[in-house]
Amino acid sequence: MTKALIIGAGVAGPTLAMALQRVGIDSLVFERDEAGADQRGSWLNFQANGMDALAAIDAAGPIEKLGFPVDTMGFVNGRGRSLGRVPMAATRPDGRTSLMMPRAALYAALGAQARERGAQVRYGKELVDTRSTADGVEARFGDGTTETGDLLIGCDGIHSPVRSLIDPDAPPPRYVPVLNVGGYLPGFPVDVPAEEFRMQFGTRCFFAWMPTPDGGTVWFANPPMPREPERGVLSGMSDTEWRLWLHELTAGDAGPAAAIIDAAPGPMVGWATYDMPVVRHWHNDRNMIVIGDAAHATAPSAGQGAAMALEDAVVLAQCLRDCHTVPNAFATFEDLRRERVERIVAHGARGAQAKAAGPLARVVRDLLLPFVFRRAAQDGGESLMWLQGHHIEFDRPVTPVIIAR
Repeated sequence: MTKALIIGAGVAGPTLAMALQRVGIDSLVFERDEAGADQRGSWLNFQANGMDALAAIDAAGPIEKLGFPVDTMGFVNGRGRSLGRVPMAATRPDGRTSLMMPRAALYAALGAQARERGAQVRYGKELVDTRSTADGVEARFGDGTTETGDLLIGCDGIHSPVRSLIDPDAPPPRYVPVLNVGGYLPGFPVDVPAEEFRMQFGTRCFFAWMPTPDGGTVWFANPPMPREPERGVLSGMSDTEWRLWLHELTAGDAGPAAAIIDAAPGPMVGWATYDMPVVRHWHNDRNMIVIGDAAHATAPSAGQGAAMALEDAVVLAQCLRDCHTVPNAFATFEDLRRERVERIVAHGARGAQAKAAGPLARVVRDLLLPFVFRRAAQDGGESLMWLQGHHIEFDRPVTPVIIAR
């Protein structure tokens, strides 16, 4: 039986292990962190195309129980004036919707499902090197151990060691000029319709909030920071410093931002965001490939990072099932995925730039956005279906690409 070494046990890794099992490929999952390590990012809007990918391998059920629907996005400016309301997307034929859920719960549920289906996950395993062998690839880890397999798949995130091993000249991740901070407030109702995410293009900071079915609020802010912060700067900020800065950025804006900042449980922690606009080499044409954020990380404004990683995992399993060789499977996977994911990365970058607009750009943005949102609302979200309408029929054969010799 073919054996795959999967590096990373976040979203894509466990899903890939389950998908590979369905096509008769054994796998081992290696995770750098220890079991139970905290996952950065408190909540995420898990979009419908991600759930579709899980449904393709009969893994959606437990994940659908984790969250609550997000049906609409409502946009306001700093004065509280409405810029428009748009559906997340048109109604899918299968009725799947986006769900707001705790990120840690998604990670835990995917990992639990994979283990229930027989996946082996080894924690505390930091990949440090690889070498090709006569039969495949050998992985070497920081604790001195090694493991061999027929192929190695990097599901190891935006700062991927596997990507660097495939292409030592690969460009580093691109800094996105807004930070992320947010969380969940229990017992904190906000005046927003159920299933609507209210998003404010504030005078100096993008701020968003959404009611939860239990009477709480999920929120996040994107403080602008034009230059990438030095290592340790953000982690060195105290809870008080974060709150004071957010109050300064949101001062004068209409809405509940000030009250949310005061009521948010501490300690408040923020982080920098990055994307990967173009990764030239996803694979080495032999036995190593990267998927998910390692290949095409998008800014959080796209809301598609987890969903794209899950699509990748399922489609790669299809390619390995239907192509005669691993190199041909890799080439076919790239042919099927590159155009879509790079379009989404570009979409996310535009959204992030809108959040970081300067004084003049804010005026132009607030004049243009009502027309953009009105158009999206008028078509019932059809213009957003290229994002969330993606569908995978797992049993449908993939046509291998022809590799030029």
